[in-house]
Amino acid sequence: MAAAAAKAVGFAKDVAPLYYRILSRFPQNLSFCFAYGSAVKPQTGNQSKQSMIDLIYCVENSFRWHAANMDQNPTHYSALKYLGKGFVARFQENWGAKVYFNTLVELKEENVMIKYGVVSQKDLIADLLDWKDLYLAGRLHKPVEIIKQTTSSQLQTALQSNLRSAVHTALLTLPETFSEYDFYFAISNLSYAGDFRMTFGENKNKVKNIVQPQLLNFRELYRPILQQFHVYVDFSTGDTQCHQDVHPETKLHHLMQLPMEPQQRIVKFWNKGGPQQDMEDVLRAIAHDIDCAVIIRQILKDLVWQSSVRQSLKGILTAGFLKSIRYSAKKIAKMF
Repeated sequence: MAAAAAKAVGFAKDVAPLYYRILSRFPQNLSFCFAYGSAVKPQTGNQSKQSMIDLIYCVENSFRWHAANMDQNPTHYSALKYLGKGFVARFQENWGAKVYFNTLVELKEENVMIKYGVVSQKDLIADLLDWKDLYLAGRLHKPVEIIKQTTSSQLQTALQSNLRSAVHTALLTLPETFSEYDFYFAISNLSYAGDFRMTFGENKNKVKNIVQPQLLNFRELYRPILQQFHVYVDFSTGDTQCHQDVHPETKLHHLMQLPMEPQQRIVKFWNKGGPQQDMEDVLRAIAHDIDCAVIIRQILKDLVWQSSVRQSLKGILTAGFLKSIRYSAKKIAKMF
């Protein structure tokens, strides 16, 4: 019976019954859904059974979804709900990283606490392709639990493009020889280095704690993508070292494949205070620069910092002041 219900609403295979019981309490017009975080995927040092489940709900129409959800679950929302459904939808799509989070939502029947973010499909696709915020795109660089698969070919393409972009970027930041663990650490660190919350409120070993227990999941996620990179990198699993081509022409290829936002930021950084060069000339110069990896890391660090600060400030309003204090306290307690 449960399996039939799951199939009817498009749940992914082998999804734990808890997830579709959770989703049954929300409007069903979701185009994509995934769960992430320490309560979903194992992390070193996180053995608490009370961890909050983090979910992302991708919707085609934010106004209609919030309108239905505010009728169904009005207590999930902060005082912003009194400004109207249209305001909530606009606040989601025009501020921060274009995600609207309701946090510390207690589902007593399931004995779980959840936090869920709502994003429009168009905004998710834009972040996956362009890394404008590198917010949800960064979360999807790592293994997550897909609860509802998308039927949108455009979103499916964007999800694969995001993984390829992560590989191009990670290779630019890595030396000629590296381990499989180094590679997955570099990918995971793309969206954590520079994150405002890593300054205070997150475990400083968070990236290490994510990668170590999930090597097999990372391997499964990136195996089909890495098959497309065999010309540029001799990738080995386990203890065998990986080797990549680090010639400037190969670096230029990786740079040309980066998403639009990092590329534009690289050009702006390179042209600052000097003659204005076009993108191809700048990327070629970066490819020959001995500090190429340092420049890429700094560009992404600045991008993630700005995005995480905006979204954190937005979260204070979407959660409400009291919930924000409780949520921050939980994060700090977890850090210690």
